[in-house]
Amino acid sequence: MRSHPRSRALTAAACALTVTVAGCSGTAKSDAEDDVKDTARNAEAVPDAPLKKGLKLAFLPKQINNPYMTVVDKGGIEAAEEFGGEGKEVGPSDAKASSQVSYINTLTRQRQDAILLAANDPDAVCGPLKAAMKQDVKIVTYDSDAGEDCRHLFINQAGSEDIGRGLIKDMAEQLNYRGDIAILSATRNATNQNTWIKIMKDELSKPEYQDMRLVKTAYGDDVDQKSFQETQGLLTAYPDLKGIISPTTVGLAAAARYVSGSEYKGKVTLGGLGTPNQMREYIKNGTLEQFSLWDASKLGYLGAYAAALSSGQITGKEGEKFTAGKLGEYTIGKDGEVVLGPPTVFDSGNIDDFDF
Repeated sequence: MRSHPRSRALTAAACALTVTVAGCSGTAKSDAEDDVKDTARNAEAVPDAPLKKGLKLAFLPKQINNPYMTVVDKGGIEAAEEFGGEGKEVGPSDAKASSQVSYINTLTRQRQDAILLAANDPDAVCGPLKAAMKQDVKIVTYDSDAGEDCRHLFINQAGSEDIGRGLIKDMAEQLNYRGDIAILSATRNATNQNTWIKIMKDELSKPEYQDMRLVKTAYGDDVDQKSFQETQGLLTAYPDLKGIISPTTVGLAAAARYVSGSEYKGKVTLGGLGTPNQMREYIKNGTLEQFSLWDASKLGYLGAYAAALSSGQITGKEGEKFTAGKLGEYTIGKDGEVVLGPPTVFDSGNIDDFDF
């Protein structure tokens, strides 16, 4: 993706995951579960091993009808075809905490070589993921993690610090560092959302933001209509609200749709994460000035190539390297994290250069 000058605010070096994900359950891990992880970590990688043909990869998004997730998974399925694998997308129509569990169980019974998961809730999915790992199914999380002991690799779309602090910095610049703001998130349990929100709050605690105040964090559950209604509720409850940050593509699109047809257009600043195709009309009609994201299709593409786990090229240890097709070489970081790269800021000057 072509970088944009404003993206420098988002590209501070932060490629390691900065917030430790909470443990997957309140109960003690069994010896068998520990053995699964230890066996994977102690295995020897064979970097020159070829990718196995016919690998079966299943993408399990937060919800099946999320436009952003569709783009991510399509990129992964195309990558699987590129190296002779078989990719598919399955998943629930809602983003509830437990909605992914039955799919994980079914995919395990189907003997998929790898399950690629964007977790709705790290606690709800951890047990089923560990059961899959015991059956030698490789687990790769992407977009939203499930916890280091519940998977082999986490494909992070960008450094969490980059995203969280960058969203606050960009909003502050547009508001001249003054005014009340709100956050419109996805679900309350989404790992990535909570990580970014924690970092956003920390950024706001700095002296330069003394005239900015976070008045509320609302949750649209990654449902378009609920996010639309939550936007309306925020603007009604806080008449002096100056800005809304939505670090979810569903939420930002819904917020823009509401504001574009209301009295708040031109008065309330919107920012967050969105796809160019969803947000193009709102950039061009002046509803918002800019938003951020990474190349969603590349996130899925990178996740598919992490199927090198299933071919023995890598085991998930820090420092191991693998080649992700046209994206080139990647190195596994701390806690099994692989970072796609810095996000891009989209505005009227570059949005027509992208189609996803």
